[in-house]
Amino acid sequence: MMAEPASFRVSGKGRLGSKGANFTFDGASYQGVEGDTLASALLANGVHLVGRSFKYHRPRGILSAGAEEPNALVNIERDPSRKVPNVRATVQEIYPGLKAVSQNRWPSLAYDVGEVNNIASPMFSAGFYYKTFMWPKKAWEKFYEPKIRAAAGLGVAPDLPDPDHYSQRFAHCDVLVLGGGAAGIAAATAAAESGARVILCDEQADLGGALRFEAGAMVENKPAWDWAQEAIAKLAANDRVRVLPRTTAFGYYAQNFVALAERVTDHLASPNPGLPRERLWQVRAGRVVIATGAIERHMVFADNDRPGIMLASAARTYLNHYGVSVGRKVGVFTANDSAYQAAIDLKKAGTEIAAIVDIRPASEGDAVQQARALGIEVLSGHAVVKTGGRLRVSSMAVRSVNVGAERVIPVDALLMSAGWTPSVHLFSQSRGRVAFDEASQRFLPGTYAQACVSVGASNGTDRLEATLEEAYAAGEKAAKETTGGTKSAARPAGVSGEAFAGGMLGTTPGAENGTTVAAFVDFQNDVTAKDIRLAVREGMHSIEHVKRFTTNGMATDQGKTSNMHGLAIAAEVLGKDIPSVGLTTFRAPYTPVTFGTIVGHAKGELFDPTRRTPIHPWAEAQGAAFEDVGQWKRAWYFPRAGEDMHRAVDRECKTVRETAGLFDASTLGKIEVVGPDAAKFMEILYTNPWEKLEVGRCRYGIMLREDGFIYDDGVVGRLASDRFHVTTTTGGAPRVMNHMEDYLQTEFPDLKVWLTSITEQWAVIAVQGPNSRKIIEPLVEGIDISDAAMPHMSVREGRICGVPTRLFRMSFTGERGFEVNVPADYGQAVWEALWAEGQKYGACAYGTESMHVLRAEKGYIIVGQETDGTVSPYDAGLDWAIGKKKRDFVGIRGLKRSDLVADGRKQLVGLRTKNPRTVLEEGAQIVANPREPVPMTMLGHVTSSYWSENCGHSIALALLQNGRKRMGQTLWVPMPDGAIEVEVTGTVFFDPEGGRLNG
Repeated sequence: MMAEPASFRVSGKGRLGSKGANFTFDGASYQGVEGDTLASALLANGVHLVGRSFKYHRPRGILSAGAEEPNALVNIERDPSRKVPNVRATVQEIYPGLKAVSQNRWPSLAYDVGEVNNIASPMFSAGFYYKTFMWPKKAWEKFYEPKIRAAAGLGVAPDLPDPDHYSQRFAHCDVLVLGGGAAGIAAATAAAESGARVILCDEQADLGGALRFEAGAMVENKPAWDWAQEAIAKLAANDRVRVLPRTTAFGYYAQNFVALAERVTDHLASPNPGLPRERLWQVRAGRVVIATGAIERHMVFADNDRPGIMLASAARTYLNHYGVSVGRKVGVFTANDSAYQAAIDLKKAGTEIAAIVDIRPASEGDAVQQARALGIEVLSGHAVVKTGGRLRVSSMAVRSVNVGAERVIPVDALLMSAGWTPSVHLFSQSRGRVAFDEASQRFLPGTYAQACVSVGASNGTDRLEATLEEAYAAGEKAAKETTGGTKSAARPAGVSGEAFAGGMLGTTPGAENGTTVAAFVDFQNDVTAKDIRLAVREGMHSIEHVKRFTTNGMATDQGKTSNMHGLAIAAEVLGKDIPSVGLTTFRAPYTPVTFGTIVGHAKGELFDPTRRTPIHPWAEAQGAAFEDVGQWKRAWYFPRAGEDMHRAVDRECKTVRETAGLFDASTLGKIEVVGPDAAKFMEILYTNPWEKLEVGRCRYGIMLREDGFIYDDGVVGRLASDRFHVTTTTGGAPRVMNHMEDYLQTEFPDLKVWLTSITEQWAVIAVQGPNSRKIIEPLVEGIDISDAAMPHMSVREGRICGVPTRLFRMSFTGERGFEVNVPADYGQAVWEALWAEGQKYGACAYGTESMHVLRAEKGYIIVGQETDGTVSPYDAGLDWAIGKKKRDFVGIRGLKRSDLVADGRKQLVGLRTKNPRTVLEEGAQIVANPREPVPMTMLGHVTSSYWSENCGHSIALALLQNGRKRMGQTLWVPMPDGAIEVEVTGTVFFDPEGGRLNG
């Protein structure tokens, strides 16, 4: 590897300061300048080789200067716990001490063993994996999959917990401007001056867009870059404007909701620990102005991927913004005038231009004349047919497009430009429909689906003068539509700039000589022009199929430079025009987003909020063991000295049946349904009838989804003719509330009903057992709780211990039971009073495990345990809860589907093991013949299984095919230690007559 010059900094060029920043790349130390990206700093040190391609492990260099970069992906290591893979060197700013490591190579970047894949590349053409890995049969799991998994990916995923933290912000604005180039600045200025609240974001650290490299552009008769910086400073000083640099708009969703990812500290050597690493902005905007610019395309020719070959605009950015020349002797290959400007700027900076190779016929345009005036050789009607070099380009072979002798020209860098592709990604994400412009061979914004507008290069507007006029008008219009403002912003005078029109799509002449595979379309995934052609020949006639067969556009850059070339090549082979072949889908995110940004603070103790009931401190003081149920901490069981969990649960269950037990049921979801149409609304949402339910009575209710499957259940009490107290499962409270609101707001908005979540308002104490009435009776005021006055399934309002209560006579144990609802602030005090009364009768506190055993003894279901989203009321034996005379409710049509009433469905049954001490495993499968060879015929599975001290036997519930027809049959539960014999029974194991409900 030849020695590189010490520095490629160009005196007097660039807009960075002079403060140095030392950094390392693959262990070697380099000097950069604060404000550099890693890419510009490496180029300043003469380093072009930065990575290896995914499939062939070919040497790769820096292609671009922005987010479209497919090659220069590195691992950034701050410390052992902070390793971030696949960071684009073109957007990573350097800081003192930055440590970057190349990826996808071993043992080193220069000498990579994986490069053997390049030698064998004829074997690895598009689709080879679909054909190769089908044989021999059964080899996938044992051989292919482990090897592929080991080779998959580019960077190495971090293996330690992420020590950084992230944040999220919600924001609203009148006008959101996406892109901080000339168009974005103009639109934001116009909107702000019209009185709108504006957010302006751009993914770069320095706003300005293409003005970062357009040295000759002028606005207000001054360099356009200077005008842009003054305008940005003015915007930043405006109280109505928020300017967000280093912020990428990565997703455009419904109703002008846009997600932005802000890199807050990735550019800092010693970040303030109080700052997040990244911040997610969730912005709802009245109007959105899309000013995302355009992306330059590369030329598709043989060996176009060598390090040192890059986009012309990138080389110009490195020169004019960072003060870095990308080489000493530079060649240019173009189908577009903008590449001439790169050559001209480099020549004026002292870089030798070997030649400009223009695939177009001879032209005497301004750019050509300027180049020739500087002594640059212009080869019109010529093409670069191949390049030389290994770890860096060393030459380009040039030939007339009409065939002729090749001329080899030495170069150490080669710039290319096939034209510009408008960035319509966010417009497309907004559900807008793009339209193909035949004249310019580009897809442009067509039909809008949301309140947005595209301006500038993203809209196909090529000249600076037209871009500014279009953007100012768009900003004013957006402000007027959102705020009613009528003020017009003053248009800048003295505007002049460059044109970005023209170019070509597809391969260049001579790009595929013989069997070469090296005319690359997608750099990261090693997709060549030959691969695209092969895909079409093998029957992939849709561009989406071509994409998946070849992986073109499926890399981390999502085909920003390759998609249009791949589309053009496919269209050429098919003999169709480009729109007929179609366009791949632009999906979010626009560029990769870290999981931390999306998730935010959700890690460690902040992963999920921890909810505790008002009685939690008492349970904790009593030594309760807790379990997590959703977000709640619930008392699991209350062990006494020398007791393990099983003994504690056995004692609790026996005590509840023999005398009484207290249970904290505060986590139950509770919703108040109030209004003149409350009963009518309940009739729609539940299977049960509610219109005739008397005030003061309760009913067990089942809620279904539209498909007829059980969604939730709970006891509902009618407090008044227009008021229902609805209980839900602990985990189902939020979704049931959303379910109700959804129907109320979208399907039945005419009903006069109000829904209020009251889960947190009421603490709930379940007092269960033969002595439950004796325990609560001394404390209750104003309620007759006798059996005659308050029978099972009743609700009354009064007072207990002097505080308001909603007292339910109900049971989830099968015993006489009450559920005492009191305001949450008094929950612990009332519990302690009830506990004191309960001690007179030997009552115990019991936890969720005993609750599960007690309810299973009675065959009561738990939604989510006996149901799995495919269980209907008939399957669960709850068809009695469906109103026979009801003509409509949510799920009624689903229940009438033939497959929901067909023979062979799984039904809820009980299982009794032959060995009374054997407790089945929940989830275990059930079969008819334990000796049947694998795969066995599965008849169902165990949903709940416990040891029951009250029954003196293990008990289990199960979903079993044709279960109710199998009563008394013997079946088997296969386990690793042998099959377990079980008898199919009814679901009620204890007190089948139900007499204990009344004591």
